[in-house]
Amino acid sequence: MDQTIAVASAFAGINVVLLTVLTVIWIRNYRTFRTPLILGLVAFALVMLLENATALYFFFSMKMFYGNAPSVQQAVAVLRGMQFVALLFLTWVTLK
Repeated sequence: MDQTIAVASAFAGINVVLLTVLTVIWIRNYRTFRTPLILGLVAFALVMLLENATALYFFFSMKMFYGNAPSVQQAVAVLRGMQFVALLFLTWVTLK
């Protein structure tokens, strides 16, 4: 596996962990408050969790998608990194 895709995979794995934490917190909050906003946050987290899990699957099983295009590998790594930063802030604010 190319180093750039390994970095993207690591970001996707960390994103899965952060999204799992957020989902658990938001489900607990939804059970308490029953507001549509929190339900929307749960739906958002579940979709993002599925997206990151699918990305991990493709990183490890479909290496040919990224193997011959270094620019695509870099773009994927940057996008995963940006998503990680956004989820890190969201997790920090949620836990605070």
